[in-house]
This record gives sequence, structure tokens and C-alpha cells, in this order.
Amino acid sequence: MENTLIPVRRPMTRRGALALGTAVLAMPAIARAQTKFVYKYANNVPLTHPLNIRAKAMAEAVAKDTNGAFEIKIFPNNQLGGDTDMLSQLRAGGIQFFTLSGLILSTLVPAASINGIGFAFPNYPTVWKAMDGPLGAYIRGEIAKSGLVAMEKIWDNGFRQTTSATKPIKTPQDFVGFKIRVPPSPLWTSMFKAFGAAPTSINFSEVYSALQTHLVDGQENPLAIIEVAKLYEVQKYCALTNHMWDGFWFLANGAAWKKLPAEMQAVFTKHVNEAALLERTDVEKLNAGLQSQLAAKGLVFNTVDATPFRDKLRSAGFYAEWHKKYGDAAWKLLENSVGSLG
Repeated sequence: MENTLIPVRRPMTRRGALALGTAVLAMPAIARAQTKFVYKYANNVPLTHPLNIRAKAMAEAVAKDTNGAFEIKIFPNNQLGGDTDMLSQLRAGGIQFFTLSGLILSTLVPAASINGIGFAFPNYPTVWKAMDGPLGAYIRGEIAKSGLVAMEKIWDNGFRQTTSATKPIKTPQDFVGFKIRVPPSPLWTSMFKAFGAAPTSINFSEVYSALQTHLVDGQENPLAIIEVAKLYEVQKYCALTNHMWDGFWFLANGAAWKKLPAEMQAVFTKHVNEAALLERTDVEKLNAGLQSQLAAKGLVFNTVDATPFRDKLRSAGFYAEWHKKYGDAAWKLLENSVGSLG
């Protein structure tokens, strides 16, 4: 009797083992298919800005290369709040990605504003030498200490220009008593106070209304921002001061970043850095061609000589003050790229 049962039991055991083995082998694939990450990415620029155009393409590439397992939802144009609000949300994990100027990030990471030292960078090659080199690496290391992760390639916001509703800015003396909007960053406030201006910190989401109601008489931003935010509607003059170069660090919440599988991090890193390089080219081309367009919309342009502005900052102790605040190590990395600031 037992012998007659053996042939019957063995096939069943083999089939059972085969089925069990197949199920075990399938489990990781099923688990991967069921694990989907949906992360929010917020920024403060309009949908038509090159940053959002390239970010959209980046998000689509990430979704494609992860077979839909990593979805990035984009919230442009301050939809989730002002800069300081969104930075708080990023740190708390309410949003997972955020692009922010290093000058505003400096409220959390002081070293992040060093790229905004007034009249330090003469051109783009000098900017990328610093920010893709040792200075940028130093800043990312400081950002990491705050629990955030900064992607390797900083995105471009452009050289900043000065607009006014009341008078053209031609010399440092024209800044004396001038009510100018600045982002909430000590560096901006310090620089314009060195010129004798009256800076007021206002989040970007409120800039248009502040200019429209004459809470302030002027502001400073790259031409691309002036155009897409339609600031030419409430400003008359634009001085091509090139007084600061500004960029956007692409930031991730540290805990959210660590949750991503390594291969997903690699896919995202690849596409976000490629997008940053493309966006840099877009912004440079856009700013180069915008002067004539903005002039046609009523802005009156003038160029300035940077030398007296730099001399004024030096004599006012601005460079010495910020050298002391950043420390010798960071300041040396800056001057290695831009030359002595004195």
C-alpha cells in the first residue's frame, strides 16, 4: 500500500515545490512593482521659466527610466508658499524636493550665500569654475550638515540687475536712500546698506504687489525673472549692474532621499544634473536676448562700471565683514576662482 502511494505523492511534492519556488522568485519583482514613490518638488518661479521647462522633462525621464515607480509632482510659482515656508516644509518632509537660491538658504546654511558676494563674479566661466569646483563642493558639504541633500550641479538664476520706478541707478551714490526690495538674506541687506540704500526683505511671491503699491521703489533680479514675473509693468528703469550671480540649489529632504533605492537615486541624480546643465544654457541665452524685448515693453536700460561699486563695498568694509563671517577656508576657495577682493 505504501509503495502505491509513493508515485502519487512524489509528483505532488515536485509540483508543490515548483510552485513554491516560482512564488518565492516572483516576490521581489512583485514587491518592486508595488513600491511606488511619489515626491513633491516645489519652486518659486513661473511655469514658463527654463527651470520648470527642464524640470518637467527631467521628471518625465525619471518616470520612464524607473518604469513609473518614481513620480515627481511639480508645484511651480510659489503654489505651496513663499521661500521660507517651502524651506520649512522641505525640512519637515512635507515636500521632498525644492530649488532655492543659496542666498536665501543662508538663513539655514550661512556658507550657501557666498556665491552672492557683491561684484565678485565677472562672467559665467568664473561662476562655473567655482560652483562646479571646490567652492561648490564645500557648500554642498555645509548643506548636508543641515539634514538636506544638494544635487551636484547648481541651476542658473543668472546675474542680477537693478530696476527702479523712480530713477536710473548709474553710480553707487544713486543707491543712497533708495528703497529696494531684497530677498530675506543678510548678505543682500548688508550689501545694499553698504551703498547707503534702504533694503526691505520681501518674499518673491509678494514682490509685484510691493512694487505696485510703492512699498519699495525698486528690486533686483535676473532679466529672465523680470520678464516672466512681468515686473516691467511696475518698473521704469533697469541698470545692468550684474552685481550678484545667483543660482538654485536642487535640494532634497535627507530622510526622503535615503528612502529611495540606490538605483532610483542614481537615475534621479543623472537626470537632474543633466537638466541643470541644459537649464544653464537656456537661462544664459534667454537673458542675453531679453534686453531688447524688455526695452520694447518700456524698460529704460543703462550700463554701469562695476569698479566704483566694488571700491565702495571695499571702503565700506563689506568684503572684510563677510570674509570674517565665512571664514578663511571658504573665502580662500572663493578668491581662488574670482581673484582677490581685498
